[in-house]
Amino acid sequence: MRRVIALYFLTAMSQQSFDPGLTQKYSGTIRRIINKDGSFNVRRRRLTLRNLNFYQHLINISWTRFLTLVLLFYVLINALFAGLYILVGINTLKGAEASTLPDAFLSAFFFSVHTFTTVGYGSIAPTGTWANLVAVLEALVGWLSLALAAGLFYGRFSRPSARVSFSSHAIIAPYQDKTSLQFRVANERTNLLMEMEAKLLLMTVENVNGNLQRKYYDLKLERASIHFFPLTWTVVHPIDQNSPFFGKKSDDLAALQAEIMILIKGFDDTFSQVVHARFSYRYDELIWGARFVPIFFTDQQGDLILELDRIDEVERVSLD
Repeated sequence: MRRVIALYFLTAMSQQSFDPGLTQKYSGTIRRIINKDGSFNVRRRRLTLRNLNFYQHLINISWTRFLTLVLLFYVLINALFAGLYILVGINTLKGAEASTLPDAFLSAFFFSVHTFTTVGYGSIAPTGTWANLVAVLEALVGWLSLALAAGLFYGRFSRPSARVSFSSHAIIAPYQDKTSLQFRVANERTNLLMEMEAKLLLMTVENVNGNLQRKYYDLKLERASIHFFPLTWTVVHPIDQNSPFFGKKSDDLAALQAEIMILIKGFDDTFSQVVHARFSYRYDELIWGARFVPIFFTDQQGDLILELDRIDEVERVSLD
């Protein structure tokens, strides 16, 4: 009886479909699952303020957007307080230029900057209760804002992140007496990455009992890990009889809307933390019949020279 129950559970588990967390449901053509920047092609809607984490958002956005937002906040908050000073009366700011409204606004704006940053040159000073109350409020807002900005800058600079460069195309290349799927990666930074691991999944859209479903296949690698990562790493998936690529051509992968999803992780010796990199190649980003050209060489002094700008360089070969 126990053997029957065990056999039942083993059969049930074997029939369970594999889903890496990206759902098997198919409701239409999707551009790709993993974008070129490594983010997932998912947009959340109907979020409430309770679901938003502004600190996390400011940590994760690009430096260009972050610095732009900081500059806009700095200008707008000082413009707001300048308007408050004008509202309580520009005459309450001793030493302010007030011949015209633009002059009054500029004087109030510059006084706001002095107060916000606690510079306090002394050329303009508040007089009266209301002007001093606004200055007290602005000093508090400025102190809190500068503390938050300092924390954000520290968080962005201190956060470990990988700058793993992927070749722009994956290739179908000769491999021993068979063929293989290959792509090349390299570390763009001078920091030391070690204990690197790679995992590959093939996503396809297939007809299952009359319904279109996404299917995921684990791609076995010739070498799933390396100890050190000072040069390039060509990740190789041999295409044998156990491979989901076996017997398939370019048109077959296009019909299946195939996408190869990649997760690479390693240990960053600088921060003593594990870092990750994600990427994907769609069926139209495969080059059939090619191999990567070596992009490092030894100079006359015996040093290895790595040319990162040639990571995409391939040469055509026959698959016969």
